Amino acid sequence: MENLYAALTSVKVLRCSVGQIFNSLANGIRADHGEEGRDTKFLSEIEELLNAVTHHLRDVEQAVNNLSQPPGPLTLGNTNFLSQECTQERQALYSQLVLSYKWTDKIHEYSNHAAALLSQNSLKRSYMNPGSAKRRRTQTSSHNVSPQAVDTVISAIDRQFNDMTMSISRPFATNAVLQVSLGRVLQAVIAFKGLMIEWVVVKGYGEAFDLWTDSRHKVFRKITENSHAAMLHFYSPTLPELAVRSFMTWFHSYITLFSEPCKKCGSHLHCALPPTWRDLRTLEPFHEECKL
Repeated sequence: MENLYAALTSVKVLRCSVGQIFNSLANGIRADHGEEGRDTKFLSEIEELLNAVTHHLRDVEQAVNNLSQPPGPLTLGNTNFLSQECTQERQALYSQLVLSYKWTDKIHEYSNHAAALLSQNSLKRSYMNPGSAKRRRTQTSSHNVSPQAVDTVISAIDRQFNDMTMSISRPFATNAVLQVSLGRVLQAVIAFKGLMIEWVVVKGYGEAFDLWTDSRHKVFRKITENSHAAMLHFYSPTLPELAVRSFMTWFHSYITLFSEPCKKCGSHLHCALPPTWRDLRTLEPFHEECKL
């Protein structure tokens, strides 16, 4: 098994090396190559990547040579007799059972890894310790906020940004749905529950203004994912107004989505996408691959 894991790791490294070559070729000559000798620097970079691919390919060949052929098929106890079934439609049951067992084993393995990771990170939207034996006074929930208070907060935010227009509707009783137009860059629908942001959908101009469908453009689907991450980051049950203001300030930074380059690589496009991530503190733009 160790040789098999080593071979799979070598293949993974080789694929990453080949992917770096295609990324470099797609991006072309970048700003960090400088003004003098840009072509030479670019060719040297491609040459180094090709040498790395050659080295990793040798590692793959060596790892494959170290593999040994399995001694026999995987046995499943008495289900072995299924392979001796004379009925034609039942002869494939054994191989299907093998695949089912392998799939089940993978599910158990991934579940154990996920449980270990989730136990290290608290994903609850609360500052209360559930294991605490001491009873505390229940804090005021950001869910139970009057519609007038929500309108006041949103109106103040609307006055703060001249290039971002907002309109409020309440199709679901007292909970507000905010329609936001950010210049001529994008539009979004934000669903509230009291003063807590529950859901965000970002779309381009000309698309349906609703919560039920995703954008047909990959760039706006990626911004929707990042908006959900920011929504959870800024959430605060004790300071709901500050949480909403912070999120809307972060969201307003997308006004430069198609005009400001990435702060790390200096390019406007990477993998055919503009910088779709905004730093949660500095609001600086980054590509998804450059934010790490």
